[in-house]
Amino acid sequence: MKKIYLTQKGYEEMSKELEHLKRTKRREIAKDIGKARELGDLKENAEYHAAKEQQAHVEKRIAELENTLASATIIENTDMDPNEVNIGSTVILKDMDSGEEITYSLVSEEEADITKNKISVTSPVGSALVGHKVKQVVEIKVPAGVLKYKIVKIDR
Repeated sequence: MKKIYLTQKGYEEMSKELEHLKRTKRREIAKDIGKARELGDLKENAEYHAAKEQQAHVEKRIAELENTLASATIIENTDMDPNEVNIGSTVILKDMDSGEEITYSLVSEEEADITKNKISVTSPVGSALVGHKVKQVVEIKVPAGVLKYKIVKIDR
């Protein structure tokens, strides 16, 4: 079984999502399936098929979350050097080309969500930042070219 490392916050968010899916979403879908059945012929009932498809997606996500949480090890930030970028760090970077600042939180693959600026420590940017300190400039090779970031601040 693959070891999964999660931050405490990530573990709590996944647990909350799991509870919501089990307690709320399952009931909503069951009601939708029941209403769709009342409409008659299930072979040509789009509402029924959509609800069953949604049910399959929810059940798959529940299984994924249960497996992840069951095999997760929570990472303690106290075990790491607070002056170095590592999993659990939030870093403020300055793009050396544009001068723009961007903030990323480094998390495990399971917690990564670019829409929330959470990047995996195994991603090209995440892995290049790990181990670096404030004021260091990091060059990162990505498919679009080379990014140059200066580390402005590291938080835990």
